[in-house]
Amino acid sequence: MSSPEQPSTQPSAASHDHTHAHAQQTNRTRLAIAFALTFIVFLAQVTGSILTGSLALIVDTVHMLTDCAGLAMALLAAQLVRRPATDRHPFGLRRVEIISAMLQALLLFAVGVYAIVEGVMRLFEPAQITGNLLIVFGVIGLAANLLSMLVLTAGRSSSLNMRAAFLEVINDALGSVAVIVSAGLIWAFGWNRADAVAGLIIALLILPRTIALFRSGFGVLLEGTPKEVELEQVREHFEQLPHVLAVHDLHITRISSDLSVLTAHVVVDHDSIDAEKLANILSDLQRCAAEHLPIAIEHSTFQIEPAGTLSHEHMQH
Repeated sequence: MSSPEQPSTQPSAASHDHTHAHAQQTNRTRLAIAFALTFIVFLAQVTGSILTGSLALIVDTVHMLTDCAGLAMALLAAQLVRRPATDRHPFGLRRVEIISAMLQALLLFAVGVYAIVEGVMRLFEPAQITGNLLIVFGVIGLAANLLSMLVLTAGRSSSLNMRAAFLEVINDALGSVAVIVSAGLIWAFGWNRADAVAGLIIALLILPRTIALFRSGFGVLLEGTPKEVELEQVREHFEQLPHVLAVHDLHITRISSDLSVLTAHVVVDHDSIDAEKLANILSDLQRCAAEHLPIAIEHSTFQIEPAGTLSHEHMQH
């Protein structure tokens, strides 16, 4: 016996779908606003990079370009995850969100590596930088990044896709701060190496976050167990339920940031092999999956087995 649905104690499917759809629409609006702001600042910083020749501003401009691409991917992913489920794609296109986040991480990583290489070279051969112009473009970039952060803040925890977009904007804001500081040092003291140092700082801020983001997405694609979950504890929790003798072949994975699935084989005693008792056992299992685990399980499937069949199964977990 199996069940792909939640127990009746949960909110109705229509209510859940409406709330989820509203959240998706809100996130798309946030992403669209952040993309528009980022693209406008990118155009301004291209001009600033040409006028000043600053590495920090060039890196921040290239970073801004990758942010435009990343936010565009995030916006596209947010649109694609709305596609309904089909026989060929039973969970719709929700995994596009994970792929989008990983691509954004790769783009940011490439920018970070470029900044380190170019920054080291400019430490030995500093370029001549126009500090006062650099401050102007740094302030423009920081103002736009702060606005984008305000727009994205409320939705940053709703999905890996939104987290990636928010991370890109934060990195941009930090990059703009580094540009402003280096411009001040150049303008006040004529220390042109400050530009290279700022570029290196931006890179060091980018790389650790992008690696962590990529690992998170990669773990979802590999269908790894979410880090919040200890399978052994989940198994023990299920085995404490009445009439449950053992749980094996237990799997908990994520389809996307906001959709977790659980499958398990559940061995029950012979006294519970009738329709009413099996229904109660299944309801208890579903309730535990939905309410008692570290993450909410939206889709759970349990295969109920009578005692004596366990030895015939290949036990993977």
